[in-house]
Amino acid sequence: MDAAEIKILIVDDEPDILNFLTYNLEKEDYWVYAATNGNDALKIALKIEPQIILLDMMMPGMNGLETCKAMRQFPVLSQTPIAFLTAKSDTEAEALCMSVGANDFITKPIRPKLLLSRIQTMAHKLMFKNNRSVFKMGSLEVDCERYEVTANKKKVDLPKKEFELLSLLISKPGKTYRREEIKETVWHNEELSDDRTIDVHIYKLREKIGEQYIKTIKGIGYKLDY
Repeated sequence: MDAAEIKILIVDDEPDILNFLTYNLEKEDYWVYAATNGNDALKIALKIEPQIILLDMMMPGMNGLETCKAMRQFPVLSQTPIAFLTAKSDTEAEALCMSVGANDFITKPIRPKLLLSRIQTMAHKLMFKNNRSVFKMGSLEVDCERYEVTANKKKVDLPKKEFELLSLLISKPGKTYRREEIKETVWHNEELSDDRTIDVHIYKLREKIGEQYIKTIKGIGYKLDY
């Protein structure tokens, strides 16, 4: 799913934040819609059915938590990825957001690179949900819905992270994924115990599916090619 196909609804009562987020997202070719309160956000969301919603937690009137709850009552919005934007960074606030149906939690002040990375992660998940679920390259086949991998006509059992890494690479053959992008998408920017964690997973994948598929782009990252 390309950026030009994704509609993003931003909900925040601060005009400066709306303008800042709109500018950064439109630069990446996303379709951006804005609302300054929960009631308007709900009306707009039902009308345009956005693929992603960025929702401020603290707003006058119907706050973000109430807005999220209301959105989840409608079938067309029940599975829409919602990321909360909030100045609160404690785990209690994050848990509260997740309890009303949020998918992500982004703390303010918002860093453009981190925001875009989170958006890309959500878009990547949408791609598997809404588009084809089976990817093929040579004798390699990845079924993202069944969590199955076949190489050389043999089923390959992969742990979760190896599967997610392979599914990311095969989703766009030929694209070079930077290490930072891999870390954000597969490990969700969690602290890795070893700087070579990604390399080790790549090594194990090559052992299981064959050396010919995953190419190393020195100093940058990896891509799947054949």
